Amino acid sequence: MPAMNFSTFLMQIADALRGEKGPELAYLLKPIEDHGKSLVKEFRNPTRQSLSYYEGSMESPWDEIAIQYVLVVNHCAKRRAIEAFKEECTLVSLFFRYFTSNTGWTLPALFSILRDLRDLAYDADLEGRQRGQEGTENMEEAARVISRAFTICVTDRQSPKAESRRWGVYYVVGLVLKSYFRVKRISLAKNILRAIEANPDIPALHQYPRSHQVTYRYYIGMLDFLGEEFAKSEQQLTLAFYHCHTGAHRNLVRILTYLIPLRMFRGHFPSRDLLDKFPVLDDLYTPFISAIRKGDIRGFDASLERFERRLVDLNLYLTMERARELCMREIFRRVYVVSQKQSRIPISSFHSGLLLAGDDVSVEEAECLVANMIYKGFVKGYISHEKQTVVLSAKSVPFPPLAERATPYATL
Repeated sequence: MPAMNFSTFLMQIADALRGEKGPELAYLLKPIEDHGKSLVKEFRNPTRQSLSYYEGSMESPWDEIAIQYVLVVNHCAKRRAIEAFKEECTLVSLFFRYFTSNTGWTLPALFSILRDLRDLAYDADLEGRQRGQEGTENMEEAARVISRAFTICVTDRQSPKAESRRWGVYYVVGLVLKSYFRVKRISLAKNILRAIEANPDIPALHQYPRSHQVTYRYYIGMLDFLGEEFAKSEQQLTLAFYHCHTGAHRNLVRILTYLIPLRMFRGHFPSRDLLDKFPVLDDLYTPFISAIRKGDIRGFDASLERFERRLVDLNLYLTMERARELCMREIFRRVYVVSQKQSRIPISSFHSGLLLAGDDVSVEEAECLVANMIYKGFVKGYISHEKQTVVLSAKSVPFPPLAERATPYATL
C-alpha cells in the first residue's frame, strides 16, 4: 500500500463524510495504522503551531481533528503515552462537536475513537507508574469523556429511529463500565444505570447487536455479584454466556469465572467437556469441585490456601469460602448413608465424620455446624440437644438435592 500524505488523508476524510461512510471514517482516525505511520514520517516533529497552516482546509471541526490526529500518531510512534492520551482527549472533544448534530452513521467512528481513548488512558497510567506516579487519573478522565458520549447518544430525540445515535448507548455504556471497573470506581456506575432507567425511549436491549448485549449483561452481572445480588447476577451472566460468540474465548472465561461458583451453589457443576475448553478455569475450580464431591474438607481448605491470592484479586475469596458448606453437606450426607439412612443419628457420628474429613472440631462445634446446615436448608430435620441426636425428616428427603433448595443464595 503506497504511503499516504496529509493532503490525501484530508481528501479521504472528506470522501467518508460526503458518503457517510462510518467504518471508513473510523479506520482513518485509528492511530495505529499504516497511514498514521506515513504521516509521522511526513511531519517528523509536528506541533499544533506548525500544522496551523492546514486550518480551514476543510469544514470545521474536521480541519482541527485532522491536525489532532497527526499529533496523536506522532506521540504514539515515539511511545509518549501520556501526551498521546491528552491529544486524543482533544480529538474526541472536537469529534463531539460534529457528532451532536449528525445521525447514527457516525457511530462506528465514535466507537473506534472511544476505544482508542480508553487504551491510551491505560498506557498513560502505566507510563505514569513507571515514572513513580500513583493513581489512575488518565483512565478516570477517559471515563468522564466517554460518559459525555453516552449523554450525547441517549439524548438524541431528533434523528429517525433507524438512524438514531441511541443505537450507540449500550456500546458506550460498556466502555464506561469497563473503565470504572479498571479504576475501582464501581459506585459511579449507578449514575449511568439510573440514566438508562430514566430514558424509556431507548430501544430494548435485545434489539442491539449481540456484542453490545453481552458486554452490558456481563457488567450488570458483575455489579450484582459485588452487591451480593447473586440470583440477579447468575441470571445476567447466564444470558451473557449463552449470547457470547463461541470464538470470544477471553470473554467466555471472564463470564464463567463468576458464573461457575454461582451455579455450584445450585448444584450445577461444570462438565468435564466445558472445563477442558478453558484450562485456566479447570486449574482454579477442579480442586474445589473434587473436594465438594468427596466431602474432603482438608482438600478444600488446602485449595483455599493455595488460590487465596488469585481469589482475592478476583473478588471471589469469600464466595469460595462459603462454598465450604457444600463440602460439609456431603460429609453429613455420607454419615447418613453409612448409618444405613436411619432417621435418628447421634451427633457424635457427625463429629466423627468431620474429624475423618480433616475438620478438627469439638463435639459442641459439630452440633453447631449441623444446626447451621439445618437452618440453611441443606438438611431437613432438627436436633434433640438433650439426647445429643439429630432427628432427620422421615416425610421428605433429609438431604435434598442442591438444585431443589428454594433460595440457594439467601444465606451467602
